[in-house]
Amino acid sequence: MRMVDLIAKKRNGEALSRDEIRFFIEGYTNGTIPDYQASAFTMAVCFRGMTPDETAALTMAMADSGDRLEFPDLIGARADKHSTGGVGDKTTLVVAPIVAACGVKVAKMSGRGLGHTGGTTDKLSAIPGFRTDLSTDEIVSVVRGCGLCVAGSTAELAPADKKLYALRDVTATVDSIPLIAASIMSKKIAAGAQNLVLDVKTGSGAFMKRSSDARALAKTMVEIGKRQGLRVTALITNMDAPLGYAVGNTLEVIEAVQTLQGIGPEDLTELCIELAAQMLLLCEQGTLEECRSKAKHALYSGLALERLIWMVSAQGGDSSVITDTSLFRKSRCFRSIKARSDGYIRRIDAEKCGTAAMLLGAGRRTKDDVIHLAAGLVLDVKPGSAIRSGDRIATLFSENEDAFADAVNVLGDAFEVSDVAPKPIPMVIDSISNV
Repeated sequence: MRMVDLIAKKRNGEALSRDEIRFFIEGYTNGTIPDYQASAFTMAVCFRGMTPDETAALTMAMADSGDRLEFPDLIGARADKHSTGGVGDKTTLVVAPIVAACGVKVAKMSGRGLGHTGGTTDKLSAIPGFRTDLSTDEIVSVVRGCGLCVAGSTAELAPADKKLYALRDVTATVDSIPLIAASIMSKKIAAGAQNLVLDVKTGSGAFMKRSSDARALAKTMVEIGKRQGLRVTALITNMDAPLGYAVGNTLEVIEAVQTLQGIGPEDLTELCIELAAQMLLLCEQGTLEECRSKAKHALYSGLALERLIWMVSAQGGDSSVITDTSLFRKSRCFRSIKARSDGYIRRIDAEKCGTAAMLLGAGRRTKDDVIHLAAGLVLDVKPGSAIRSGDRIATLFSENEDAFADAVNVLGDAFEVSDVAPKPIPMVIDSISNV
């Protein structure tokens, strides 16, 4: 078997066999297939696509490229979630403790942010001492102890995905539904997922700008799960405006804690309750309404917050910043943005908010950039808010005064004002399930 023949076959629109796909993944992972052939292959996939059988075969080959995370002695149901990324998306910090407080184990592999979207491991790094670089044995131990663990993906899990994603990122081959679906699902399968809820974002701040693309991605991942015996539900959710008010690592952790205290933003609370309820539903914890009720009780009783504090301590973090968020380190500089006219906020462009936060130091332009954990922005308004000229609509935080100029220019264009209040857009747009 020759890689050049596989490239030509895919270039011509032909379907590859399971063995051919496995040959590619094994060869690329062990270094016998060079980057230039792998990039030609992924470009051919971008243009020609993949059949459901090919996508499933690619997913499993990537999942099998390394170790599997196993919980042989763990009693009870286990659930996981994944978000395709957005602006202000701190749902894992709220949802995982809620679900764990309801008696379902959560082992969550998360990643770093890049560009205008934030990463969960970056947010957790804002907690002094918190470790996300756990070994597979340590992950299992933490889950056994406190019922949940949120860690970075280990080097042993799906190494083919790490290598292939790095290549796709620099060869303009990220934007392919089969490649995206295989990347996400291979990591979830390798991490031992049984019951999986996918939060597939759509809108200006999402990777999938169009809802039709978000649905296509969701259907592909749900189908992969079905073929592998995973119970999967995908929610298509709105990311046209930032989720919550805070954008930036420390700022988002503080907002997540406030949400677990029962005083969080309405949109964030609503989505977290729904994601948690769907995870509980997959684990057969009752009807959907019963699962929503359980999730709300875990949130408003304080049990979920206790579970977050427990996890932070178990992973080496200083839990005092969770019990008293005023102890978090703050940015050295801040600047306010004022409304330019009277009216109603018609739209807040999530991507521009994310880009502004990145310019302030909260995100990365490249994977090697160093982020400033306390940097970011906090909005004072949501779509539908009534404003007067001169009202404060956002506050920016940075370690560097020089960062404000570009960030203010970008953020100033993120707000659209109209004379009438816009109609509200539902947080959850659609759902797709294989159960």
